[in-house]
Amino acid sequence: MIMHGYVVRRLSLGLAQIVLVTALVFALTEALPGDAAVVLAGDAPDPGRVARLRHELGLTGSAAERYTGWLLGVLRGDLGTSMIAGRPVAAFIAESGPPTAQLAAITLLLLVPLAVAGGVAAAVRPGRALDRVISGTSVALYAVPEFALAIVLGAVFALRLGWLPPTAIGAGGDLLADPAVLVLPVLVLLARPICSISRLVRGGMIDALGSGYAAHARRLGLAPRRVRWAHALPNAVTPAVQQLARTTDWLLGGVITVEAVFVVPGLGSALTGAVAARDVPVILALALLFAATTVTVNLLADIAAYRLAPRSDGAG
Repeated sequence: MIMHGYVVRRLSLGLAQIVLVTALVFALTEALPGDAAVVLAGDAPDPGRVARLRHELGLTGSAAERYTGWLLGVLRGDLGTSMIAGRPVAAFIAESGPPTAQLAAITLLLLVPLAVAGGVAAAVRPGRALDRVISGTSVALYAVPEFALAIVLGAVFALRLGWLPPTAIGAGGDLLADPAVLVLPVLVLLARPICSISRLVRGGMIDALGSGYAAHARRLGLAPRRVRWAHALPNAVTPAVQQLARTTDWLLGGVITVEAVFVVPGLGSALTGAVAARDVPVILALALLFAATTVTVNLLADIAAYRLAPRSDGAG
């Protein structure tokens, strides 16, 4: 019952946060110069044509009326219609979503085992050569912004060596059909989170291996490998689980940069294009999607951390 009440409260708070995020994004979009009517009117817009386009696009009402109308439409399951493309926003997202989902899924699938393995390897003999190499590399790599890393990797492995394609142009919506285009974007997305999570796992493992229950397990004659993986690791990953949720938040922003550099036709590119075109329904729908993803992932991470936390006192 305690967990049920906690989940209900978090969901209620999450819904309020999602509404607040979309309202803030709408206000910021309204503050930008120009609108979709000006974009559609061309480089030398005729005032009369701009006025007609604003009327056709429903831009003549007040900002509060337009946002409220969009929000009521969302409650009915209608995300609206793109002002520029004239297509339903839901179809627009369904078309742009798979490349982003593939990038994020592959990144997370690789991130967890690599970060855990790196953190455990560094914690087994803290202060030794392997620990110093892993820790030093993590600190150096974490300090590099993703856009800079993307440019450097693209210049070296795509342009100079020619081992990998420099962009995803021509790959279409299914990046898995041409896995080579995924390599550089995934490496860029992995670089920073793998450093932060492996460092958390390392710290948690050092504490867990030095704890009383780990010492008791060794006194019982359990093999070091079993103590490490079956007893210490479950207690060491609790902070890493919450960091993984924050990493998912970061991926939502990092993927925009990566998709821009490597020309991946995903949600990040769609958002960039929508902002440039002042396509408010698309912008709001993507803000809604990103905010809902953030709330859901953080809730799941908190539930997982709650389940794991009792083990940290040795009771589990």
